[in-house]
Amino acid sequence: MKPISGLIALAALAALAPAPASAQEKVLKIIPHADLRVLDPIWTTGYISRNHGYLVYDTLFAIDEKFEPKPQMADSFTLSPDNLTYTIKLRSGLKWHDGKPVTAADAVASILRWGRRDGMGQKMFDSVASVEAVDASTLRIKLKEPYGLTIASLAKISSNVPFMMPEAIAKTDAMTQIQDTTGSGPFKFIRDQWVPGNKVVYVKNADYMPRSEAPSFASGGKVAKVDRVEWYYVPDATTALAALQRGEYDYWEIPPIDMAPIIEKDPNLKLEITDKLGQQGWLRPNHMHPPFNNPKIRQALIHALDQGDYLKAMIGPETYWQICRAYFVCGTPLATQAGAERLQPDLAKARALLAEGGYKGEPVVLMDPTDIPASHAASLVTAQRLKEIGMNVDLQAMDWSTLLGRRAKKDAPNAGGWSLLHTWWTGADVLTPINNIGMSGGCEAKAWFGWYCDPEMEKLRDQYAKAPNAAEQKRIAEEIQKRAYEQVPYVITGQWVQPTAYSRKLNGVLSSPVPFFWNIEKRS
Repeated sequence: MKPISGLIALAALAALAPAPASAQEKVLKIIPHADLRVLDPIWTTGYISRNHGYLVYDTLFAIDEKFEPKPQMADSFTLSPDNLTYTIKLRSGLKWHDGKPVTAADAVASILRWGRRDGMGQKMFDSVASVEAVDASTLRIKLKEPYGLTIASLAKISSNVPFMMPEAIAKTDAMTQIQDTTGSGPFKFIRDQWVPGNKVVYVKNADYMPRSEAPSFASGGKVAKVDRVEWYYVPDATTALAALQRGEYDYWEIPPIDMAPIIEKDPNLKLEITDKLGQQGWLRPNHMHPPFNNPKIRQALIHALDQGDYLKAMIGPETYWQICRAYFVCGTPLATQAGAERLQPDLAKARALLAEGGYKGEPVVLMDPTDIPASHAASLVTAQRLKEIGMNVDLQAMDWSTLLGRRAKKDAPNAGGWSLLHTWWTGADVLTPINNIGMSGGCEAKAWFGWYCDPEMEKLRDQYAKAPNAAEQKRIAEEIQKRAYEQVPYVITGQWVQPTAYSRKLNGVLSSPVPFFWNIEKRS
């Protein structure tokens, strides 16, 4: 991003500066990565809505730092000897923000709604016969066949997280956004102080009962150690840095890496990589409409594009990134190079594939989120490279929140839809063929935005889900990656780690793939 200067910068700082808190309140002031527009973390996979969800809601189970599922709202569970029935008991004393008790019926409705939207949930429900409340504090999940990923699915750490909501809210159609944000989490969303484009406010939930275990990723005790959490949307990086240095904000979720040296030299600030697993970048084509409904045209992408170009433009210093051709993340158990020999820059090959696919110069609508520096840089790289191979690129600038809304449109690119978008996922979201939603070949009904449609891929994913051991899972994952390089559900643009910047007045910032705002203490 280019810095703004002079009177414009001063005016921007004055407009965005948070109001002073009372002397008694501890207020944690956050600069998030995007503006919060969608309050429903089940309706969208957008990380800004996921982060909102973790403040407001809680989950039945949660993943710890060993990627093992642990009870969260659940007190305990049992599995029947035939491996077909899970019986889950809720912790006693759980309350919604309106004071009403949390019941098994609430959990049932929440699971059902999540299962209609989330890719991992959809795959789980292929094996589910029923989900029902046994009594006020007990629910039962009956399977049609054994499915060993049931609890892991309910403990999913990132989008879409299976957040629990009151039954009346959770019965909202899964394709319709909820507006009521009543949850049972450690903070409450204050709607009348929400200013889209500027400010979001959460206050401590005095009735929340944290677990006794130490926090570990999304599991354990979620202890709110501040009275309020306030998000301030500051799209200009120079403005954000100046305000952080002045002490107007406490925590900057995703500072541009080219500002890392400045932050590191400031004695009042700390720069830390809280997500050690890192991020995987994506270029996602729209599989429903020309030209990317043709696999030959999608294959042209993997020959036209070079991860090194992306990573230099998006991230900068090589200490933060690596070339990675593994769909399930380098440095993890399922990482493989199977099929990756296809991912080689070759512009002549790309042009030949365009001709084989019958590309006729159709406009390629590439959505460009200018307020997300990494994705904006990636969009510029893509636009240039695709023009070099003869594609007609229509680069359309917008903010990230607008992109999140538009990507759900299934209209043709020339009628308000889109052809390509850049995004990234935390590595925890793409570790396996089941939780990697980009691998879902479930077509218009079940696949993630872009609507990849591939029955053969779905057969392979089913085989993985039912594999009897880790060795067989590894073998099937290799077959899945080979298929992905043939069909190109998305192009990997690289792997990197992203530092977070925060005031040294803060203690207790957790290491996790998701930014959590409990456990943080703020010194005066």
